Amino acid sequence: MGKDSKKKCRSKKGLMLAFGITTLGARVISAISLAAIALSFCTIKKEAKVFNECIEEIRNTGKSNSDAVHFCNGGT
Repeated sequence: MGKDSKKKCRSKKGLMLAFGITTLGARVISAISLAAIALSFCTIKKEAKVFNECIEEIRNTGKSNSDAVHFCNGGT
């Protein structure tokens, strides 16, 4: 092995290291994004539960479904 092949090997080694670090970084970002999406689904589930409880409460007063939805959406 001459000096040229050692330089080529080092160059390839650096390139592979950069590729590995980039791939790892992309996977970390993907994992964080998926966690954020999962947490937002929990929030949506809670909002839906509160909305459904509002609908049931208004319907129990004798109003129609459409009136209950209108009220729970902020109408009067």
